[in-house]
Amino acid sequence: MKQLEVQIMGQSYLLSCPEGGDARLLDAVERVDTAMCKIRDGGKVRARDRIAVLAALNLAFDLADRGATPSPAAPAAIRDSTGTHQQSLAPAEENLLLNSLLERLDEALADDGRLL
Repeated sequence: MKQLEVQIMGQSYLLSCPEGGDARLLDAVERVDTAMCKIRDGGKVRARDRIAVLAALNLAFDLADRGATPSPAAPAAIRDSTGTHQQSLAPAEENLLLNSLLERLDEALADDGRLL
């Protein structure tokens, strides 16, 4: 397993990822960071743990919504960090990825003594 140091909402995290998974992990970190910063910058929520839960719920809702209305002629697409389209994962793969990301987020936030 490879370890990467990343920043989410200005907080450093050391995360493990399988060899060759760097790009996917960094893309996931960027999505989580963007979602969390958007909630924080909205000004209504300040606690890091609440921001994390709301961001996770928003991302899960987006994944579920995208998986609920696939078009056979035009598969759902996501944008990567460069703004280019990539074909989305199958719903089962999306669920596994989402669960993995949520577990990693839970682990990272569990060790953060500055949640409130």
